[in-house]
Amino acid sequence: MDTSLFLVQLINGLQYGLLLFLIASGLTLVFGVMGILNLAHGSMYMVGAYLAWYFVEHTGSFALSAIISAVIALIIGVVVERTLIRQLYRRNHLDQVLLTIGMIFVFNALQSLLWGNDPLGVAVPAALSSAVPLTDVLEYPVYRIFVALLCIAIAVVMYFMINKTRLGMLIRAGESNREMVECLGIDIRQLYTIVFAIGVMLAAVAGVVAAPMSSIVPGMGEHILITCFVVVVIGGMGSIKGAFVAALLVGLVDTFASVLVPQMSSMMIYIVMAFILLIKPQGLFSS
Repeated sequence: MDTSLFLVQLINGLQYGLLLFLIASGLTLVFGVMGILNLAHGSMYMVGAYLAWYFVEHTGSFALSAIISAVIALIIGVVVERTLIRQLYRRNHLDQVLLTIGMIFVFNALQSLLWGNDPLGVAVPAALSSAVPLTDVLEYPVYRIFVALLCIAIAVVMYFMINKTRLGMLIRAGESNREMVECLGIDIRQLYTIVFAIGVMLAAVAGVVAAPMSSIVPGMGEHILITCFVVVVIGGMGSIKGAFVAALLVGLVDTFASVLVPQMSSMMIYIVMAFILLIKPQGLFSS
């Protein structure tokens, strides 16, 4: 592997890892605070991508489409939490798995009904369609750099929100001892609604920004969900910091494996996960 190829794969791995963090952070936040194992989280990623395509087709503006899609995802999160997820708080994980798997089928059916089963695509915004030179013969798309910077900005905002705001204090308290939070007069159900809606929105935003970089196809959320579960397990269930580190690790391993050992690329992240769990069974930064 020459220097140019190494540099491109390094940047691709970091960018992919940051996108994985955007999805996995919502997944680990919901599990860490609410104790809900949401297998339908990947469907929110798919919904975000399809909403982006739909609104770009009707408005012509990717930025406006991203904002509208994020707001709709937030509303979907509130509705789903209050009508379905709220029934699971005092039930075991098997009930959670059954309900959220059912939600996957529902969202896939709605996607097929609303948008069909043909592959779709979103054009890269004109303002971000250029490339920056890395070497004399190598360029890198500006849009991918934009996605990486956006993911970093969201990670910084999440860190500030969780560690420096009253909402973050309540989230951390609810994760540590939800019964005590209720005893102090805090409406824990409203807190759960906010947390779940934020998690859904993060997954949908990831789908929106990923839409111009890949095809939008039915069931695209299931594949990314499996990878995000690997990220959550490696990082430690409920740990945002762990999700960030693990997402970068998984992104780099997956990207370099596809070039260096293409025959084993599909299993490399699972090998890494198994190795880490042998050393730290609770993950790198267990909550």
